[in-house]
Amino acid sequence: MRHGTTATTGSVLPGRAPGLHLSERGIEQATALAERLMELGRRPAAIYVSPLERARETAAPIAKALKLKPVVDKGLLECDFGLWTGKRLATLARRPEWRTIQHSPSTFRFPEGESFSEMQSRMWETVTKIVKNHRNRTVIVVSHADPIKAAVTYAQGVPLDLFQRTVISPCSLSAVAFSGGTPVVLCVNNTGSLRELSPS
Repeated sequence: MRHGTTATTGSVLPGRAPGLHLSERGIEQATALAERLMELGRRPAAIYVSPLERARETAAPIAKALKLKPVVDKGLLECDFGLWTGKRLATLARRPEWRTIQHSPSTFRFPEGESFSEMQSRMWETVTKIVKNHRNRTVIVVSHADPIKAAVTYAQGVPLDLFQRTVISPCSLSAVAFSGGTPVVLCVNNTGSLRELSPS
């Protein structure tokens, strides 16, 4: 799941800069998400979270409701946007590189930062490591839009150059089942009921 809304969501590329917290709306979203997770019908075995404040603050009410201790994992970090960290999206959208980011992200590396390919590999390796540690169990992972988008599209077999066509909203949940070594995407960007994910 993605963290909740912050004061800069949709206007700034915050990246890994410290000190960005959930807004009031984000806190409400995280609390509501904790309540929605009760619909799963199966208690998750663990909750893993990105080190950044906005992710840990989103995980807090979930962990409390489920009586779990969040495990911080650096593999779940936001993409390293390098010199673009903290820049306004409206300004970045006017740069010539923006078209490449939208249409050929596999070819792009952020100046003094990470490439989308590296981000996807890091995120997928982290997710599969977590899965191996919790076989046949439900596990919650709290991360950021681009890493989640990259992991979900990888699970679907979608080329990285098309991953921008997927939306990951604040406090949305995307579910992937790992069975027989082949991932199956159960839902993407869910912000409503989770009853359909309950074991049948």
